[in-house]
Amino acid sequence: MKKEVPEATRSQYTIRAIDTLFSRPIFKSADFIAESGIPKPSAHRLLRGLTEGNILTVSREGKGNSPTIYRFSRLIAITETSSW
Repeated sequence: MKKEVPEATRSQYTIRAIDTLFSRPIFKSADFIAESGIPKPSAHRLLRGLTEGNILTVSREGKGNSPTIYRFSRLIAITETSSW
């Protein structure tokens, strides 16, 4: 992710974004903004870049007051396939 996220986002907030993705792999856009501390316009650009770069997937598209829900599927897949 340290290579893919900067390529997809080209943002100064890359480290914050990566930290936030790993802390919560399924999230609303508002949660991402609040937890990362990234300014709203930059956070939305980041989320768009991460989605277009196939790092995040949209679980539910936002409508009206309902926010978009994003999913960091690669992390979820790792946690689901690990054997304890």
